[in-house]
Parts: sequence; structure tokens; C-alpha cells
Amino acid sequence: MQPRRARPRSQYPQAPARRPPGRGLGAAKLLLALLIAAAGGFAVYRAARLMMASLNPPPPPAVQEPAVDGAEWDEMTAGMRKLSRAYSGNVGIYMKDLRTGRVWEYNADERFRSASLVKLPIMAAVFEKIESGALSLDTQVKLTGKERVGGSGSLKWVPNGTSLSVMELIYKMITESDNTATRMLIDKVGMGYLSSAFEGLGLKYTNITQQGMSLTSRPLRDDNFTTAREMAGLLERIYEGALVNKEASGYMLDVLKHNKSRNRLRRGLPIGWEIGHKTGLERRSCHDVGIVFSPRGDYVIAVLTGRVPSYSSAKSFIARMARLTYKYYKVDSGLAALPEGRRPGEKVS
Repeated sequence: MQPRRARPRSQYPQAPARRPPGRGLGAAKLLLALLIAAAGGFAVYRAARLMMASLNPPPPPAVQEPAVDGAEWDEMTAGMRKLSRAYSGNVGIYMKDLRTGRVWEYNADERFRSASLVKLPIMAAVFEKIESGALSLDTQVKLTGKERVGGSGSLKWVPNGTSLSVMELIYKMITESDNTATRMLIDKVGMGYLSSAFEGLGLKYTNITQQGMSLTSRPLRDDNFTTAREMAGLLERIYEGALVNKEASGYMLDVLKHNKSRNRLRRGLPIGWEIGHKTGLERRSCHDVGIVFSPRGDYVIAVLTGRVPSYSSAKSFIARMARLTYKYYKVDSGLAALPEGRRPGEKVS
């Protein structure tokens, strides 16, 4: 094996420190959001991060709220199981409390059409390429007509010949689920490389094919597939700083936090809770997988659905799942978990 080329530490923008949940946008954070929006993504990302760091000092240590206990966990997951059994489509769920290590799963190894969830391991594979020294975040990629793809994202309107950095393409691919950005990255690193990189990431069921990247609504013989367990596993490794390396994991988590989707998991959580997530919707499949930062501990949740009766019903189902977890992970969840009419400390007959 050839030794990896040394990569300068400045190759990745510094990932932001995680803030306590429930805090509103300060002046510096609002300024950052306005700068990113005005620039259409990452054009001023690095400068905005530096500005935010200089204007917004680190917050005081957050108060550690009690973790979800065993009884609450069992009650919550019983409700999740009930909702899953009642839904008329196929359901696969994997949830892990990253503070206590408790896991609940429901058809977690069932294969689902991955739709845009495939963009999560594509991002990781591109960072593996960067780690090897064969690519950098500043590498320029020129848009050609054959890479222009419809569907999600804004790059389909950009003129041919426009050059974008790998950094910009990753950001568009995850935050807008931009299909043109995804195609440009695939063409840059190669479909063969991605297939082998997926295996190198330890993915047994998650695959990528040329046909699977098409936007047709009809079922495909050679489609992309994944599982709730494997998507959650990637997210947990990002959270732990163990996917590719610590810097790359921090960068990927920051990008996931900028996802523009406001339905599914995001819809079921309160304003002020951070979530880094990726959605997928295609060929009667509708998914959302994310890392949720809550007052009572962070958790990974992956909710995959297939053969759905309608996309609206699937989105609503995923939002209900998130809302159920919120009931137990909010600060006063001990009261919310009690049966109606029962008071704290009251014995149950």
C-alpha cells in the first residue's frame, strides 16, 4: 500500500462548536445566516465563520438535564412500534440514544430504495478522496450539459461552463439535495470508485448504480438500496468524529445541520432544537435520517418508508415519529410520560 499524502490541517473549514439546544439566534449567528443566504451557499462560508467566532463568544456550559431513563425509553419505543405497525407502507427504523447507548430498531435491516439518502455516503466517499490527497475542497469542477439534471436543487439553472468548488457541490448536494451537484461529484470521482468506497465504509447493503441515480418514478431492476441501520451508523460515526477523520466528520455534521428541509423529522421537533439530517424521496420511498440535539441527550434516528400510499402520508408519519421522541426528550418529559391523571411519585396499582 502506498502511504497517504499528508493533508494540511487548513484544508477543511473549522466546524462550529455545538451550542446548547434551545438558544435563539444571536446577532452573529443571524449575520452568518444572512451572509450564507445572500451568497447562495458557501461563497462566504469561511469568512462568515470567522466573523461569527469573533463576534459571538463561547456560551457558558449548559446545564446537564437527566437522561431518558429505562421506563421512559420503553414507553416511548412502545409508542413508536404502535405507530409503525399502524402505517400502511413499509417501515424501517433505527434509533440510538447517544448518551445512554440504548437502541431501538424496527425492520432496521430491511432494504429500502435509498433515493437521495445515497448522497450521505457519497459525501463520505468524497471526503475519503480528499483524505487521500487526490482531491481538495477547493478543486474546481466545470458544469457541462450532460451533468445537468432536473429535480431538486438550483444548479440546473446555472449556465454550462460554470465552475464550482467541491466544497460548493457538497453543500448543494446535502442542503438542497441538488441532483446536478451530485452528478458532477459522481463524474469527478467515478462510479467505480464510489462502489468500492461504499464497501470500504463498511456498508453491506447500501449500494450505488448508474441506473439507480436516474429520476424515473418507475421501479428499477438495478436500483440503489440502503437500510435504517446503515444510515444511522454513518450518522453515529459522524457524531463521534470517526467517519474519515475528526475534521471531516465535523465538516459533514455542519453541512447536515444546514439542510433546508423543514418537513419530516424537522417538522416534528421544536424550534431551537438542532438537527443534522438528510432526506430522501423517490419511487414510493420517503425517508429522513438525522442526529438530534436535545436537552436530555443527543440521539440518532433513521426513519425509512417504502411502498407508501402517498408522499404526504409518509412525511406525516415521519413527523409523528419525531414528535413522539420530542415528548420524552424535552425537559419536562417526566410529566409528559405519566399516564393521564397520575402525579409524580404516585404508586401504580
